Amino acid sequence: MATITLPIGTPRAHSAAIRPSAAVRRRRAELWNLGATVAVWTTCLYVVALWVAGGGVQALFTGSADLLNSAGRLTGLVASNLLLLQVLLMARVPLFERGFGRDGMTRMHRLVGFWSFALLLTHIVLQTLGYAASAGLNPLVQLWQFVVDYPGMLLATAGTALVILVALTSMKRARRRLRYESWHLLHLYGYLGAGLALPHQLWTGSDFTASVAATWYWWGLWILTAVAVIAYRVIVPLVRSRRHLLRVASVTRDGADGVTVRMRGEGIARLGAQPGQFFVWRFMDGPGWTRGHPFSLSAAPTGDELTISARLVGDGTSRLAALRPGTRVHVEGPYGGFTGERRRGRRMLMIGAGAGVAPLVSLLEGEPYAPGEAVILTRDTTPEAALRTEALAALVRDRGVQHIALPGRRARSGASWLPESHARWNGVDALRHLAPDVLEHEVYVCGPPDWADAVLHDLRAAGFPPERIHREAFAI
Repeated sequence: MATITLPIGTPRAHSAAIRPSAAVRRRRAELWNLGATVAVWTTCLYVVALWVAGGGVQALFTGSADLLNSAGRLTGLVASNLLLLQVLLMARVPLFERGFGRDGMTRMHRLVGFWSFALLLTHIVLQTLGYAASAGLNPLVQLWQFVVDYPGMLLATAGTALVILVALTSMKRARRRLRYESWHLLHLYGYLGAGLALPHQLWTGSDFTASVAATWYWWGLWILTAVAVIAYRVIVPLVRSRRHLLRVASVTRDGADGVTVRMRGEGIARLGAQPGQFFVWRFMDGPGWTRGHPFSLSAAPTGDELTISARLVGDGTSRLAALRPGTRVHVEGPYGGFTGERRRGRRMLMIGAGAGVAPLVSLLEGEPYAPGEAVILTRDTTPEAALRTEALAALVRDRGVQHIALPGRRARSGASWLPESHARWNGVDALRHLAPDVLEHEVYVCGPPDWADAVLHDLRAAGFPPERIHREAFAI
């Protein structure tokens, strides 16, 4: 494995900008994480407390029908709370964005989605069986009566169908078969599904209306969620886009199948974007502009410029190559915690594949480090496909970054994150060779999910502390 080291110059101007100390940034990130974690657990424990206060525990021991109904109430309460939390995660609320970061949000989004979906179906089954047992009815007859006779149940049925649609299309096998644009549109039905599925509980559910505390909690949480969606997915992006008047400044080819887009606007620094973060971008270039696409910053933001780079692999990315200077840009963000805020180590080890190299370059441009204290390993199928090669060369030349390029198809044996040319290498040994003093390094990983999983496995096996490993995920 060769290490490329070129003469060392001075860092880029924006790297020396005044910024909080590492300890202050880390403390700030920890407080955001604490706040987000407390918010999630407080709401979950509160709904369980509502069930206990409503006699839920006692009902478990009074008979088969009451047992089923009590368990059904509990699963309904928790499912409703998780469903609203799922919508809040989709709404890009700053508390969760800053508290969990993009990768943490991705994991939580999947976990919360699975449990809210499973508990919602369990709630329907248990309540149907419980009511049927009480009334001496066939469960299918009872289910039909729920739908046609109970207030709000027609809406709830439609909402449940939408939630099931979103859950099914979010499974990995189905997700691979869908274009991003189609999947994203279907995913937005989660908002509508939650909006239709929950009102029947606010109108008729005993745990929602039995006490003033319960009524205030559920109506308040429902309204807060609706306001958050409107505010952070609609109003804030519109206001920011109008204020900063972002427009395409240049579009250049980047590698064999990539493109880099630079955009300029007014007062960009007030957005507070950090290297490594991402925005959801909408380019006002004609039909289809409403479909937003997440792209990470591929250069450290300056006072008036933002830069993204992408591989041309689908409709959303391919249209980037056809953008014209002057095209207006609508943005949501900045989002994500893939930044230097949580950094503890003096040294930096960056590992990226394909388009995942882009945010790593922006981090290297924006973070402070001495010559020789930063290493970046890049993986591409071919050398010609590499993105941000000129920026990487500048980092090697001007800031003493060590760049290791390992092009080639992924190895079929051994460490699968390495190329076939290094198939005999042990991934753990390779990482220890790159960073022998594992306790001094902060590690950033960005690339396709399966590839990144293999890297993370070897990083942990090599002894890198989990709190110093940061990953950026490409998809939710």
